[in-house]
Amino acid sequence: MSKVYIVGAGPGDIGYLTVRAREILTQAQVLIYDALVDRQLLSLVPNNCVLVDVGKRGGKPSMLQAEIDLLLVEYAQTRQVVVRLKSGDPFIFGRVTAELDALRAADCEYEVVPGLSTALVAPLLAGIPLTDPVLSRGFAVVTAHLPDDLDWDALARMPTVVILMGARQFGEIVTQLLKHDRSANTPIAIIQWAGTPQQQVWVSDLGSVVAETAGVELSPAVIVVGQVVRLREYLMCQVSNSTFLGGKTVLVTRASGQASAFSEMLRSRGAQVLEMPTLEIVPPSSWVELDREIDRLNDFDWLILTSTNAVDAFFSRLQQAGKDSRALAGIKIAVVGQKTAQSLEQHGIKPDLIPPAFIADALVSNFPESPAGKRILFPRVETGGREVLVKELTNLGSIIVEVAAYQSQCPVSIDPSVSVALQQQQIDIITFASSKTVKHFCQLIGTSLSLGWQEKVCIASIGPQTSATCKELLGKVDIEATEYTLPGLVAALELGIVNSQLNQN
Repeated sequence: MSKVYIVGAGPGDIGYLTVRAREILTQAQVLIYDALVDRQLLSLVPNNCVLVDVGKRGGKPSMLQAEIDLLLVEYAQTRQVVVRLKSGDPFIFGRVTAELDALRAADCEYEVVPGLSTALVAPLLAGIPLTDPVLSRGFAVVTAHLPDDLDWDALARMPTVVILMGARQFGEIVTQLLKHDRSANTPIAIIQWAGTPQQQVWVSDLGSVVAETAGVELSPAVIVVGQVVRLREYLMCQVSNSTFLGGKTVLVTRASGQASAFSEMLRSRGAQVLEMPTLEIVPPSSWVELDREIDRLNDFDWLILTSTNAVDAFFSRLQQAGKDSRALAGIKIAVVGQKTAQSLEQHGIKPDLIPPAFIADALVSNFPESPAGKRILFPRVETGGREVLVKELTNLGSIIVEVAAYQSQCPVSIDPSVSVALQQQQIDIITFASSKTVKHFCQLIGTSLSLGWQEKVCIASIGPQTSATCKELLGKVDIEATEYTLPGLVAALELGIVNSQLNQN
């Protein structure tokens, strides 16, 4: 038997993970996680770790609890280190009892590792103290998953109420509190995506909040009701999510129009961000080949999409041909990376294969069936892409049809403010998300920087191939992500900076 760890992930940000939880994640061989767990935490597990997303988010597709219980037992019996990762704390509305009962019944060893509950952390991150000597000598925490089961009379008398899983029942929550004599002037705060870069806070009162938030998607959110909400403005509480990049200037070299989300992640951690687009995504020189293969999709067994650009281009041409996702009903789809998977899911399709290592080459070693004789459609960048995937699948007997779906080219010039910052050595970290961004960066800066400028800046890479290009053209790489995604790169930056600070001390 192996050991099963039931681990609390905290509110989201990797900085709020406990030391024990981080230690266990780095040893995980199987990770079974909920939908609300922040994806950057997945960067901590080994590359060969089996990832199982079981959902468990209200209103979204989820695995049944009985199926999760069975899954835990089955993996526990494979003699692997199994981690069940839950948002917040496992014992705060985490439905742990059923899982522990199943493990005990099967005589499986387990350990429960606490996490910071969003019931406590979300108000703090919004600057709201749950207790106060005058306004609140205590608070109640409830889940509004089943509002009819709650004692609203008792809750209405509590000075402060914290409500989890209440976004879908928000109107009913407000109605019940008002019905049980809570004043319409009572302050209320809604804290969405607490502890993440997407955190938002709405503050209102019970009499107005429903109208003010009409049509707004509030989930996932923590709701706080009580006079302590007014202390948020009074205290002007500046609680930061995670400021490990405080005082650092980071240069982002992603494609034009694709840097915003990554830049926001960095800013939320205290960085000053400069953007230097080193890629421009444009149509291929011709759509003829892609359109021709779309007309005969039924000839293919698999479709491989290795980037969001490929997804966007493919479905744009699919629509141009008067077709939609139904045209792919008989074809299996493999994607590289969670971002590509999410882009595909926006078209109503879940991929059949996402390799655990988020690089195209990993598709071959993780292919779920023999590739021999399989016809594979591969829409890709027109020039400059890596050939290893095509070569290896071809050697295994696949028939791969490569078609140009988009082209990435180097911009004409650099923003003058970025050029000045580089020349005056005002940049602390430069991030690269692909080999092409490194090549185009070097092409754009030319010989404008003084000799040896690289020694005074941290070079951060998203993965091994990008790192190889950094070493070839820039002479070094200082930080490399273990999960080859942008959240993984942020996590690697945090770990690298913390280690640097420890070494200095």
